[in-house]
Amino acid sequence: MIQSKNSNIKHITHKALSIQISLNGLSFYILNTKESAIVKIEHIVFDKKVTPFELLDAIKHTFNTKEWLNEDFDNVLVIHVNELATLVPEPLFNEDTIADYLKLNTKILKTDFITFDTISVNETINVYVPYVNVNNYIYERFGDFTYKHYSTILIEEILAQEKNASGNKMYIHVNATHFEIIVIKEGTLALYNTFEYHTTQDFIYYVLFTAEQLNLNPEVIETVLLGSITDDDALYSILYKYVRHISFGSRKDNFSTNNQIKNDHSHFTLLTHF
Repeated sequence: MIQSKNSNIKHITHKALSIQISLNGLSFYILNTKESAIVKIEHIVFDKKVTPFELLDAIKHTFNTKEWLNEDFDNVLVIHVNELATLVPEPLFNEDTIADYLKLNTKILKTDFITFDTISVNETINVYVPYVNVNNYIYERFGDFTYKHYSTILIEEILAQEKNASGNKMYIHVNATHFEIIVIKEGTLALYNTFEYHTTQDFIYYVLFTAEQLNLNPEVIETVLLGSITDDDALYSILYKYVRHISFGSRKDNFSTNNQIKNDHSHFTLLTHF
């Protein structure tokens, strides 16, 4: 199994590739690092949730049919999206018993490869299961590359933005089939969790349940939205019935997008770590 490394490509292309992979779809971004411009964005949504084996087939098909993926890149980042992750305080972490952390709240197999990201900003370890078959394929194509769990990127960026904040804040990061809640209290991480949803009722139930468990008043708590949500969709409408102080977050990049990205709060994990 490959480890996270920085790319070591001799020919400098000034291009970086970011790939976000999940069992529901794929996203690809190419950045011109010299001009700080996004030059390619493509999303592939699967008709149904696939298996890890079908995911690899989809990756292979995409690379075999998209000419722009056969270019050279200075850096390649793979972002793994799944619920197979948990946070562990760094002082309590023991790599020799890494599987035990996931067994507490996640169904894993004996054959699963387990790895971790270090989140230095709050001294925690994010233990997770990557799609190792996809990692191996990417290594075959590009050599050394970097990979992370997408919750690592979310948490790092939000904590960086909230470093000197006071009070409480709830972030909701929305995807087509799941969403994440990150609660910040006095600039520190109080909760991270991911939820699968099928209806707007599922969505609002999990939001209000989380607020209740953390003694957060929906009439008071400042709530920040990220990801695939806008102020004219059903999720926003039902959220606004119960949560009063809603705003949209933003990435802190200055990339030129040529109108390929419509707002500053979407594509948060893909663009933040370029």
